[in-house]
Amino acid sequence: AVSAAGGARLPRALRADGLPPQALVDDTEDVSLDFGSEEELALRKARIRHPLATFFHLFFRVSAIVTYLFCDWLSNSFVACFVTILLLLSFDFWSVKNVTGRLLVGLRWWNQIDEDGKSHWMFEAKRVPTIAASTEAEARIFWLGLIICPVIWTMFFFSTLFSLKLKWLALVIAGISLQTANLYGYIHCKLGGQKTINRVTSRLFGTADVPKRQSRRISEDGTEEHGKTGTR
Repeated sequence: AVSAAGGARLPRALRADGLPPQALVDDTEDVSLDFGSEEELALRKARIRHPLATFFHLFFRVSAIVTYLFCDWLSNSFVACFVTILLLLSFDFWSVKNVTGRLLVGLRWWNQIDEDGKSHWMFEAKRVPTIAASTEAEARIFWLGLIICPVIWTMFFFSTLFSLKLKWLALVIAGISLQTANLYGYIHCKLGGQKTINRVTSRLFGTADVPKRQSRRISEDGTEEHGKTGTR
């Protein structure tokens, strides 16, 4: 066919490079690229996703330490200071154990007593997608607060003991006990989660080898029976 301008028109079934029109459509199709991993990694490094939980993770324990240091300036009543610090330590223990650990790092622990009266420590690690996981800033704040504060209360213990302020000794021991219990529980949660992954992986490999082992046994049994029948 000839165009109106006098030039030769290309056939409809072919392009200028000799390929069919379908190839042109395929070349111009949109190609979706997966940038999800980069975006998720940027979210994990950039911001704090649970600001309220992060604040209260540090608020109660830091408030208990500050109140203990400046108790003589805040009040002349030893009982009022003792009760205030003990309440702050109790609020901190409950919030870290039940709320902030689950939200900030996806870990949880508790202690239960069975029917025989035996005490059992239970540790859990949440299995969640990366987009719903905690950020690196939250995890860093959680572990730093969890480790540093028991060290500070241990220093208070020795300073109280050497200065013979024995009336504060029971409060300092309570602070060490409550915060060390949380530290102990979450360390076991972290280590227990890794051990669980290794166990699951070994079980998966073990179950994957079962059909191979069965096929080997069947083939070996078949060859043995064939050898026996051949000798008869």
